[in-house]
Amino acid sequence: MGAIRAAIWVLIWAVLPLGASAQDRLVRLYAPAPLVDSGLMRHILPRFTLKHQVRVELVPLEDAGLVFGPDGVALFQGAGAVWHMDQRSPDAATQRLADWLTSDVGRNTVTSFAPEGVALFTLPQPKARAVAEVALTGDADLGLTVSRVKCTRCHAVDAQTAMAGIGSTPSFAVLRSLPDWEERFSIFYALNPHPAFTLITDVSEPFPEDRPSPIVPIELTLDEVEAVLAYVAGMAAADLGAPLAHQ
Repeated sequence: MGAIRAAIWVLIWAVLPLGASAQDRLVRLYAPAPLVDSGLMRHILPRFTLKHQVRVELVPLEDAGLVFGPDGVALFQGAGAVWHMDQRSPDAATQRLADWLTSDVGRNTVTSFAPEGVALFTLPQPKARAVAEVALTGDADLGLTVSRVKCTRCHAVDAQTAMAGIGSTPSFAVLRSLPDWEERFSIFYALNPHPAFTLITDVSEPFPEDRPSPIVPIELTLDEVEAVLAYVAGMAAADLGAPLAHQ
């Protein structure tokens, strides 16, 4: 095997352009022991050199122009870690290796490394996005009372007020069935047509004297808004049936 490897490097040097300077065709790379011991470097570096006629030398961390480690652009994972690329040198040869490692060809070369028929490295998996669950602290019973007193002018808010409101205005149950219902109820006072007749204590500006509300204003506190939100969160959404199918 040693003789074969030596022959490969002789071939590599044979195809390097004679006119290029040594600096233009050399990359100083640092790879931690787990990557070197896995055999990945012996798999990918000769292939890069043959393709781009740029030699890669493994060097200590302090001498490296390109570093495999925990920082930089995530390249692949395996050998117990996600390996990143930290490019510390802007020279053309180092940039060429960096571009190759992030290309489809470079990625495929890494993931095809399977010395015993099992791939040792894969592309890095995206981290699962944590979704914070927002706890509603409002008083749902108060929310029902507020809704009946202040919202039935336009909306049916429960079974007892099913005949209240304006026919063209959706009920709370219908609004509750919408994917963005929480946002709608959290800032309803900023969504048309509510700003024309709704005042939220310590939030809304008073109506100008020359442009008063066209109807008797509805006034709520932020605690009442949170209570309405808590009430709606606990109510059953209207069953609107399956989406319309267009032919």
